[in-house]
Amino acid sequence: MFEGFDFTNFWVDSAYALKEYVSESPSDELIVSVEQELGYKLPASYIWLMEQHYGGIPVNTSFPVDKPTSWAEDYVTITGIFGIGRERTYSLCGELGSQFMIEEWEYPAIGVAICDCPSAGHDMIFLDYRECGPHGEPKVVHIDQEWDYKSTPLADNFEDFIRGLVNEDDFEVED
Repeated sequence: MFEGFDFTNFWVDSAYALKEYVSESPSDELIVSVEQELGYKLPASYIWLMEQHYGGIPVNTSFPVDKPTSWAEDYVTITGIFGIGRERTYSLCGELGSQFMIEEWEYPAIGVAICDCPSAGHDMIFLDYRECGPHGEPKVVHIDQEWDYKSTPLADNFEDFIRGLVNEDDFEVED
C-alpha cells in the first residue's frame, strides 16, 4: 500500500488539527464498529493511513479537477481528512462526521464523507459506493452542495486520491 509514497512531510500537526481531527490509533474493534455504524466497509488504504496517522490536515490539500466546481475552475480543496473514531469533531462518526453531513446537510447517502472543505459544509469529499456496493472499493468524489449536490469524480480509489493531492500554491488563485 502506498508503495514509494513518502509520508515524511504529509501531515500538518497544528494545535487545531490535533484537537479537531487527530484521534487515537483505531483498534480493530473500533474499525469494525465504525464500519457497522456507517454501513460500509472502509477501504484498506484508508484504514492503513489512519493507522499511521489518525486523521488530520495534510500539507497538500488540493486536488485537480477537469470541470469547474463552486470552489474553483480547476481544483477542489480539503480542510482535513476524518479519522476513524467518534471523539473528534471531524472524525467519521464525530459531531460533524459523515452521518451528520448526510442527515443534517442532506448530502446524498452514497457512502462515507471522509474530508471536509474550507466552504464550511458546502462541499465535501466522499467515498462513493454506488458502483461497488457497501463492501467494494469505492471511488472518491467531490459533492457540491452549492451546485445541487453535483458529484465530481476525483479518483478511482482512496490511495489514488491521496497520491493526487497537491499544494494549493500550484494553482493560480483569483481574488
